[in-house]
Amino acid sequence: MSSKVRIAVLPVAGFGTRVLPATKVVPKEMLPVVDRPALQYVVDEALDAGIEHIVFITGRNKGAIEDYFDEAYELEQALVTKNKTDIADELKRLRPREGTMSFIRQQSARGLGHAVWCARDIVGDQPFAVLLPDVIVKAANPSGPGCLKQMMDAYDDVGGNIIAVDEVPEAEVSKYGVIAPKGQIEGPLIAMSGMVEKPSIEDAPSRYKITGRYILQPKVMELLATQETGAGGEVQLTDAMARAMESGSPFHAFAYEGQDYDCGSKLGYFEAVLAHALDHPEIKDGARALIKAAQV
Repeated sequence: MSSKVRIAVLPVAGFGTRVLPATKVVPKEMLPVVDRPALQYVVDEALDAGIEHIVFITGRNKGAIEDYFDEAYELEQALVTKNKTDIADELKRLRPREGTMSFIRQQSARGLGHAVWCARDIVGDQPFAVLLPDVIVKAANPSGPGCLKQMMDAYDDVGGNIIAVDEVPEAEVSKYGVIAPKGQIEGPLIAMSGMVEKPSIEDAPSRYKITGRYILQPKVMELLATQETGAGGEVQLTDAMARAMESGSPFHAFAYEGQDYDCGSKLGYFEAVLAHALDHPEIKDGARALIKAAQV
């Protein structure tokens, strides 16, 4: 039986250079998607999947993230005084239970692999999840399971390491890291033989791109401790995963049901706001009217 995944690591130390100048003083993870920061959607996905403790890997100028998940006593009291109890209740609902979040400073920008490794003392010898916080994954069914929950269900069946993927058009494979399947693809769970970063169309082993959600065994954390720098002069998580795969650690890709939005890019952020506005119970009708008017 597979060990339960209780801890999720969220690397939030990045500069957000693709959406400057907005991220000069506001962390990219805190950019609003309708009425809440992008990061809240990722945290909700983790909690809905059964994650019990979230480790944020932060950097300089990221204090707003820690403040966001803290109690805002004066604000909440002011809302109650003004009889805006529905908003006050929502803030209380979103506030995490005490002791369920940790914040670790990544003192130098040395890559995603190094950021994940910074959580080693909290993760220990347990399996753990990694969620890239600038990627929002919207469930195919609003009342259905999110991406990580779908992965957790698959993990209960096969264990090992699982990477979320979705299929992209052949013309777009060179933009992403894609997985190399082992044998015939049947169903959403795909045995992996490797990963290829931004292959040419001719050399791409599949059309399944890596999305930014992982369930990893502690072996990967051990390998990160000795992982040499790779692309961009940084410690890459994918390099450590490749080493784990070469040593015999089982890896599966999981083709989840849903749509991902890269909020670290201008267009991806706009797409995320648009998609969530169209589903928001308060503004969805107005959002559709605005879109229709813009098309005239």
